[in-house]
Amino acid sequence: MSHHKAAHPDHKVVSYINCTAEIKAMSDVICTSSNAVKIIQQIPAEQPIIFAPDRNLGRYVMAQTGRELLLWQGSCIVHETFSEKKILALKVAYPEAEIIAHPECEASVLQHASYIGSTTALLKYVQQRSTQQFIVVTEPGIIHQMQKQVPHKLFIPAPPTNSCNCNECPHMRLNTLEKLYLAMQNRAPEITLPPEIQQAARQPIERMLAMSQ
Repeated sequence: MSHHKAAHPDHKVVSYINCTAEIKAMSDVICTSSNAVKIIQQIPAEQPIIFAPDRNLGRYVMAQTGRELLLWQGSCIVHETFSEKKILALKVAYPEAEIIAHPECEASVLQHASYIGSTTALLKYVQQRSTQQFIVVTEPGIIHQMQKQVPHKLFIPAPPTNSCNCNECPHMRLNTLEKLYLAMQNRAPEITLPPEIQQAARQPIERMLAMSQ
């Protein structure tokens, strides 16, 4: 990021919240998948912007806002593995199903979605719709929550490009109830950050909160 900023010193940096504290510290404002469009729309049109680190979310924001963004070429290992071909085959098998997708998916997948939204937005959408079947194009862990909220509906996880479980996030799967219990019991492991990183990373988060009101 430091090299990217140095090459484009006139650009403001908007970074997705799922990035490191060090990247946050180099950012002007943070965004989430829920508020990314709203954040970009509040930045003056003449101000050039670096959007990091997810290029697919950045492309979605560009399409929604009409703004040109300089995209950092990062991506989510889960959302870029979904197969457009296999999703369309699922749609043939379940013609009544709606395709719903997270904006971190590639554009070739998003073009087939009847609804695109953050995790929270997807959960709300399936509750409000009368549709009974959904092809869910995001990390399949969300399906458990969807089934709890509307158990009479059918949720079909979108398949990855190959036969592996690559649509399951290996990093999220590292978190378990046992680890949570032990962390709460032992107050460990402790994560510490240098004070200067803490302060620099806090500022763009606070700026996001102010812009989200």
